Amino acid sequence: HGTASVLVLLMATQWVYNFGDGEADGSADMKNLLGGKGANLAQMALIGLPVPPGFTLTTEVCTHYYENDQSYPAELAGHVRSALSLVETRVGQKFGAADNPLLCQFALGHAPLCLA
Repeated sequence: HGTASVLVLLMATQWVYNFGDGEADGSADMKNLLGGKGANLAQMALIGLPVPPGFTLTTEVCTHYYENDQSYPAELAGHVRSALSLVETRVGQKFGAADNPLLCQFALGHAPLCLA
């Protein structure tokens, strides 16, 4: 009687956006979240250009880091492991393998705080 139930839906933050094989979690209009490189790689994958598979950490990771005593989000490591596993599946190679290892390239954005 008179008691209202409020359903609060908490959505997990997506810290990592995948791209490659004609698919992408992001797009060109997400530059504030993915940075210019991440947004453009996602868009190139979406339009079918031969972009090697990969993933982008969002700018929110950097914001979280500096707003939380220089600590990363607790679930970030799991998100990165999942994204790396998807890259491994797409290219048929395994990161750290002795035979035919997956070789990775890492690119940093231009946000000065993220380079500290």
